[in-house]
Amino acid sequence: MFTGLIQSQGIVALISTSQLQITVVESPDVILDDLALGDSVAVDGVCLTVEKILPGGFIATISPETIRRTCLGVRTESQMRVNLETSLRVGSKLGGHFVTGHVDGLGCLMQVKPTQTAWEMTFGAIDTAPDPWAQVIAPYLAPKGSITVNGISLTVAECDRLGTTFTVAVIPHTYEQTNLAQLRVGDWVNLEGDILSKYVERLLNRASVESTPVDLAFLTAHGYL
Repeated sequence: MFTGLIQSQGIVALISTSQLQITVVESPDVILDDLALGDSVAVDGVCLTVEKILPGGFIATISPETIRRTCLGVRTESQMRVNLETSLRVGSKLGGHFVTGHVDGLGCLMQVKPTQTAWEMTFGAIDTAPDPWAQVIAPYLAPKGSITVNGISLTVAECDRLGTTFTVAVIPHTYEQTNLAQLRVGDWVNLEGDILSKYVERLLNRASVESTPVDLAFLTAHGYL
């Protein structure tokens, strides 16, 4: 479990078909000082398990599902920095929101608009055949709700009616301390919806499936007709 508050940045390199090497390039002590084998680290919002610790980073295995569902494969080619956050400790402050590190799908940056106090960034969920990421992510988007973009906890300022595009206001600290400043229009990002909204959706869907329709047969059987 993570908070979506980024602690550092790194560079990822593919060292085999299934292994990534993550080199910490910003504030390495924050990530590496007490890092242990088996620890979880969110890399651009993707929860990875530390399998080997290096002097300046660590190695983790990625599955075909991770490559398919996230943009980590793209990051290894572009050398763009990735956001890093170690797992939440019991009793620690929860400054963002509950982030699982289980990415729902891909989005892309559609527009960046600087304002006097922030950057308004608009993202859109994208479909990469055969994966309809827009349909997967749309149910979890709501104005003033939480969304995770590349591991960053952000608040949705507004979203379209279908929920496939949304805008967030990014304060200077977040913009400068994460890889959002490196993004260009069209770049892909990892998106994770709020875990609380997923449970609500699950409960509502289950209730609708299990509920008995109130029709003439139901009313007759219960003595109303």
